[in-house]
Amino acid sequence: MSTEKNKPIDTIRDGSLKATIWKNTGEKGDFYSVEFSRTYKQGEEFKDSHSFSGTELLRLSRLAEIAYTRITYIREADRQLAETNEQAA
Repeated sequence: MSTEKNKPIDTIRDGSLKATIWKNTGEKGDFYSVEFSRTYKQGEEFKDSHSFSGTELLRLSRLAEIAYTRITYIREADRQLAETNEQAA
């Protein structure tokens, strides 16, 4: 049994804002989720916040659009890999 922590499959950044893409497995198969955060420095430590100012919302919406597109490509690659595996079996 692996104790390795699930790692994100991609992180998209725009300055201090980031969209982290996660691959999950459920009863109906694999699915993807996105976590949005803002990195800031408190003293010498970097932290993440999940609240955004009004001036960050447009940038956040652009990150969401990029993440959506990236997940679309990932799903298509997964589908093609599954088809290739089925043909090889």
